[in-house]
Amino acid sequence: MELVYDKGTLLLLGAPPGFRPPSYFKLDPRVGAYRALAKDYWRALRDLPGVADRVLSLPECSWREVSLPLRPYQEEALDAWDQAGRRGVVVLPTGAGKTMVALAAVAELRCPTLVVVPTLELVDQWVREAQRVLRVEASEFTGESKEVGCLTVATYSSAYLNAELLGNRFQLLVFDEVHHLPSESYRQIAELSAAPWRMGLTATPERPDGLHSLLPELVGPVVYRVAPGELRGRYLADFEVQRIYVEMPEAERKRYEELVSKYEKLLAALRMRVRTREDFERLVSLSSRDLRAREALLSLLEARRIAFNAEAKLEKLAEILERHRGEKVLVFTDSNELVRRISLRFLVPEITHKTSKDERRAVLEMFRRGEVKVIATSHVLDEGVDVPDASVAVVISGTGSPREFVQRLGRLLRPREGKRAVLYELVTRGTREVYVSRRRRASISERRRRRAPEGG
Repeated sequence: MELVYDKGTLLLLGAPPGFRPPSYFKLDPRVGAYRALAKDYWRALRDLPGVADRVLSLPECSWREVSLPLRPYQEEALDAWDQAGRRGVVVLPTGAGKTMVALAAVAELRCPTLVVVPTLELVDQWVREAQRVLRVEASEFTGESKEVGCLTVATYSSAYLNAELLGNRFQLLVFDEVHHLPSESYRQIAELSAAPWRMGLTATPERPDGLHSLLPELVGPVVYRVAPGELRGRYLADFEVQRIYVEMPEAERKRYEELVSKYEKLLAALRMRVRTREDFERLVSLSSRDLRAREALLSLLEARRIAFNAEAKLEKLAEILERHRGEKVLVFTDSNELVRRISLRFLVPEITHKTSKDERRAVLEMFRRGEVKVIATSHVLDEGVDVPDASVAVVISGTGSPREFVQRLGRLLRPREGKRAVLYELVTRGTREVYVSRRRRASISERRRRRAPEGG
């Protein structure tokens, strides 16, 4: 029998009559052969001893031998990944050196490797680090360049659009910010690849939609995990998180309570509960054809707007900026409208998804040089951007998930002599923000390290 690669799948050719293949193979009557997703290549080699392997078509590689100085927890992470069969997710805080763990894996295996990242900025960072650490010229596979080399760095979008082309060219896959991978489109990068070894990197693997449950099959289980609190003061900057409560004016509070009450009564009439993102999406879908659902949705959105954008928060922000005058401050919100209000009120630059790449780079460079001390932003700087050194962050609206909270804290954690970082969280008292805040803070608490069991 012969195993070959075909457009993101495996074909098992020459099976004798009566042969029963492993369960992940299905008969394809179009070609008269058994077919499986390429991700099952490592299983097929295990379950089909003696099969002629014609799957991989690897680029020729010449690697330099390098020795990487790793911190103790980075060595533990790499060892845990090795013990788990070189498949799994490493969870480390932003600024703790996840990239170095992956580059150490590349240096150990010295095999054709594809690194998948969410942004072009991260493509540039990985290319620079590969040159600095491994002394190898990395290839870029993006919308602008389509090169495949010994170490190739691609965006999720480009890797997805070319998954069938790339699927048999690598032995190691590295997924940076791996929480993006389980989405309906991007998961095909992993499914259509035959690479047997896989590493996921993230500060927070959990997703609000629960799709992180797919990671063990796509990449492997979480094999090592460290929370920010475990590394504070030594490998990361010492930090504190301060929750500041603000009060809504009486008129706003009365309106907020009326809207919440109306929302809850409408949900009861619809016999619905909204506890997860999927529940909320069902409400949105229903609102297009049911007036009660539409009124419930509008009531909820207006109540959130009142709570999250309370004017008192801007007054507290003014106090914080005065307290930290001269320091570098990042102000995070979940609303582009509020970003604009902050920018105009405090005369500081803003960065949103509408900000051009050139303008964003210019603002960050001015921030790095100290010409700009405060930046207001929405979700753009949560991940995938090497934000210059900052010591203060303010989260000023409360819809962010625990993952976003950890990522925003991570913008402050790159160590510097004598540095102590502080993240302020402005929460409107008596609203759902209080509950969300508690969940977010729990995500950075001390958490025992998890390693793969002995023997994988």
